[in-house]
Amino acid sequence: MTSGLHFLLAARQCEIAELEQLATTGDLVSALARFIHELQRERGISNIYLSSHGAQFDRQRLDQAGECDRAQQAVVEQFQRLHTEPGQARNGARLFSRVAIVLHTLEGLPTLRARIARQSLTAGEATAAFVKLITGLFTVVFEAADTATDPQVSRALVAMFHFMQGKEFAGQERALGARVFAAGYVDAAGQQHWRHLIESQHGCFQVFADHADPQVVQADRATRDPVVMTEIERLRSLGCTVRGELDTRLSQDWYHWCTRRIDEMKATEDLLARQLREVAATRIAQARGELRDQRAALDALSARVADSSATPLAFGPHLERSLFTMVQEQARRLQAVSDELDAVRATLTERKVVERAKGLLMAHRQMSEDEAYKALRQMAMNQKRRLLDVAQNVLAMAEVLPQGR
Repeated sequence: MTSGLHFLLAARQCEIAELEQLATTGDLVSALARFIHELQRERGISNIYLSSHGAQFDRQRLDQAGECDRAQQAVVEQFQRLHTEPGQARNGARLFSRVAIVLHTLEGLPTLRARIARQSLTAGEATAAFVKLITGLFTVVFEAADTATDPQVSRALVAMFHFMQGKEFAGQERALGARVFAAGYVDAAGQQHWRHLIESQHGCFQVFADHADPQVVQADRATRDPVVMTEIERLRSLGCTVRGELDTRLSQDWYHWCTRRIDEMKATEDLLARQLREVAATRIAQARGELRDQRAALDALSARVADSSATPLAFGPHLERSLFTMVQEQARRLQAVSDELDAVRATLTERKVVERAKGLLMAHRQMSEDEAYKALRQMAMNQKRRLLDVAQNVLAMAEVLPQGR
């Protein structure tokens, strides 16, 4: 009987330990969100600096690099808080692998900035380098969401990840539009990529709306200035439909309105980060309260058995039935949590399948990431099937795909 009580309480203590680690993970995601935002700003400023051949945003570029360095240090400090000792690494091997890759990639940031300062690369090349770095940071956020074991925390992480990803696509659109308008020309491939970025934003923000707290979704809508999107849609229409020359003076207008929009998104991103911390803290408090109640109930039952005035026949079965009831309740609760967690993580699972299919096409057909994704989307449209189904078929055909050189 004592052994059963011990394991019943140990199960609850393990749950609390996992929630406490999730709270640490939530702090990491918040720090990553700020760092990504600062890198997005540096990317935009660097774009204008390079497009103007150093005539604009030189001072802003240096100041923004300092902001990025401070945000990066906060991320590194959060990395150090993760449990990496054997037996304590509850975050998963994939998460730690992503962190290792990110730390290695960040070592190249000073070199990238030095090349931008010398104007030894184009705005497009600088954007691609920043996108690669930011994508690496997003993989850490994704793995943090994928390792969450509590459905409420997982839901908050999924909502925040997809909102951040949608904001990143908005940043890439800002960079693309700035280059297009600055050059005064856009070709068919550029317009197709532009439409792809718009569509990707819509998909991410829909997942955010499906998983976020309704109050957060409402607050996000309340912070948006309709004038901002009106101007962006007007300029989008020009960039995505006009064939031939564009007014180069529109580059500054485009950058201004897109920056306004992204700054509005940052307010929602901050709200999501606060809500994530609050959800984790609330769940920890609930679990600790339930553990106290469970201990008190078991102590009371044990005291009744130890009472010399009671006969074993009167209280022994009663204790067994009470313990069995508590075990059943905990089992039902854990099953409900597992079912809810599976439903929340279905979105992440779909994303993993698509990412693996993209990687397969990139390796076997020597495609870029964007080309691989476009190929999957084109196959889905041609076959009138879901993107997930097409991605699963590609993975199933891995052994017969032609080997890349």
